[in-house]
Amino acid sequence: MRRLTIAIAGMLLLAAAAPAAAEPAYPDVIQLPTAFQSEGIAIGTQHTFYAGSLADGTIVSGDLRTGEVEVLAPGAAGQLAVGMDYDARSGYLFVAGGLNAVGRVYDTGSGALVAEYAMAGGGQFGDFINDVIVTRDAAYFTNSFAPEIYRVPLGPGGKLTSAAAATIPLSGEWVQVSGFFVFNANGIEATADGKTLLIVSSAGEAVYTVDPATGEANQIDLGGPLPSGDGLVLAGKTLYVVQNQLNQIGVITLSTDLGSGVVGEPITDPAFNVPTTADLFGSSLYAVNAKFGTPPVGTPYEVVRVDRN
Repeated sequence: MRRLTIAIAGMLLLAAAAPAAAEPAYPDVIQLPTAFQSEGIAIGTQHTFYAGSLADGTIVSGDLRTGEVEVLAPGAAGQLAVGMDYDARSGYLFVAGGLNAVGRVYDTGSGALVAEYAMAGGGQFGDFINDVIVTRDAAYFTNSFAPEIYRVPLGPGGKLTSAAAATIPLSGEWVQVSGFFVFNANGIEATADGKTLLIVSSAGEAVYTVDPATGEANQIDLGGPLPSGDGLVLAGKTLYVVQNQLNQIGVITLSTDLGSGVVGEPITDPAFNVPTTADLFGSSLYAVNAKFGTPPVGTPYEVVRVDRN
């Protein structure tokens, strides 16, 4: 019995001395539903993410750690979900409705649609509400087919109010490129204090700062055009620009006054297949593949993790 006790004690000592098993790494690729036609992504609390479908507006929630995905809000025929942003104060997910010319707000706790805002701007070829950013006191949406943005006011703690979306015309140095299905204002971000918006024009191949109160825009001097600009992510003075058709994420170091920026080495990954939007989680960026030009039937769609520069 004494020998057995000594043997057991020895094994316990060895087990205590052994290094703890490392936690499994977060997956680099997370599978979304087949034929999902993903376009927007937003990171929620902890390691939860949300993605939306261009096919029917379905919203899914997923776990960045495990890769598990489930439907949060079912879609409907003719409905679109494009860019999105999450407000941790309220747990609300703000979603741009594309050709539906609306902005939607979902409760991520229940998946319920809690509000829908009309945003018809009377663009020459209709309207395409493309992306959204939430600040302390408002959510701002872009319209790719009309030179204007929309402001949805928020109360304390991100509470929704009864006010309708206000239209803010883009002015100043903003250049609206005309043509059928030409995408102008696309991705949108905001500085930490919410006093300045940043908007990329896909057709104009440029990034602008925009005064959210007046809509006055100033082009950021990047030393040349920025092609295929789509979703934006701002981290301090580093601006990440998803460049969809180039299968990369541009990295721009902005000046203190946001008047200029230095374009650095882009982030690429073999798993990129026309990424459109991205969001930040720790030292990683998570981007969704839209796979524009690929027939969606039977096509897999993914979220791709990359290290940020």
